[in-house]
Amino acid sequence: MMKHLIKKDPYYVYIHTCFLSQLFFTYIFTVNLLYHVQIVKLNPFELVLVGTVLELSVFIFEIPTGVISDLKSRKLSIIIGYSLIGLGFLVEGLFPFFLAVILSQILWGIGYTFTSGSLQAWVSDEVGEERAAGAFMNGAKAGNLGSVLAIPLSIITGIFMLNLPIILGGLCMLGLAIYLMIHMKEEKFIPLKLESQSSAWKNMKLNLSKIAIYSKASRLIRLLFLIALFFGFYSEGFDRLWLTHFLEASRLSFFSERSIVLVTGGIQFLVVVGSFIVLNIINNSSIHKHLHLIYISLFIGSLLIISSLIGFSYSTSIIALLGFYLIIQMVRQIMQPLEEIWLNTIIPESSVRATFFSMKGQIDAIGQISGGPIIGGVASIFSIKTAILISAVLLSPVLYLLRKALKISRG
Repeated sequence: MMKHLIKKDPYYVYIHTCFLSQLFFTYIFTVNLLYHVQIVKLNPFELVLVGTVLELSVFIFEIPTGVISDLKSRKLSIIIGYSLIGLGFLVEGLFPFFLAVILSQILWGIGYTFTSGSLQAWVSDEVGEERAAGAFMNGAKAGNLGSVLAIPLSIITGIFMLNLPIILGGLCMLGLAIYLMIHMKEEKFIPLKLESQSSAWKNMKLNLSKIAIYSKASRLIRLLFLIALFFGFYSEGFDRLWLTHFLEASRLSFFSERSIVLVTGGIQFLVVVGSFIVLNIINNSSIHKHLHLIYISLFIGSLLIISSLIGFSYSTSIIALLGFYLIIQMVRQIMQPLEEIWLNTIIPESSVRATFFSMKGQIDAIGQISGGPIIGGVASIFSIKTAILISAVLLSPVLYLLRKALKISRG
């Protein structure tokens, strides 16, 4: 392991980055939502508003930072990104106030846009598309391994002090940026050529017009972007409200803070272990090598998420709530690398690869910005149970879209 860590082979640097970033993210997120509920005392609408601010930051900065990545340097973009993410988490952990949490989401959102798409585009250019497909799958597995290791550490430090994993995780993100400064090579990157006297803004518009042309010409690209939109619609409300619903429906909210940390940490541990096992099975199969198999897998996964959202909303027993939540989160973990392979395969031009990935991220953000306040409003006016049911309804159109993609792939 140490031998590979000091190597500068882009394939291994990508996998190490997936491992370390997920290690630090999971270390933070195991207690992050609990910190918002228990320490900062956010209500359901404020919880969703925090997520909406994050996604609004992503929406505003996703395309500009993606174009900067294509114009200037993907390495520089990624390093800036992890530095801002680390700073954001430090602010959140050190200052347990609503406004500080909002500021942290802005910093984190901007930082995320610098890494979104850039990391995938960087490894694709450096190792080639064929080897990159394996890197995406192995990177997802490495990320899950990082999560498995992070959760026990987060539980231990979270029991001692609930905001400590957030502070330490932020410092580790800054350390990851330093690691990448030293080990990330960028030898095969070909920046977009600017016409003489053209500004970066004009070139960004030219780049976006290329994507518009490619999207008009490709039904698969349009379908993928629409699917990203509907996933955004449903996900923000569920991600912010699931823990409150779980604690209230199972009556765990009456437990001590230490007990709740152990329970939520245990749930996250089960999610990452299950995801790691299933991703390993998929990686050893041929699913990720054939688009039509990817579409079938995404369809089954979406159906499982929708039915589990309904089951989760109606459940009151700990076992049922836990079972449905595990299905939702494990399926999401599995679907992410399959979507990345799908988009990476159908992108027609390498020079706009990062912008394509950024565009997908921005469309997802539009969905979350639109769907989040709706779900938060429903939760405040009616109930969290009703809000989660609405989330299932918002996701359901992806089944039709994936069936269309499957038909196209079969000719």
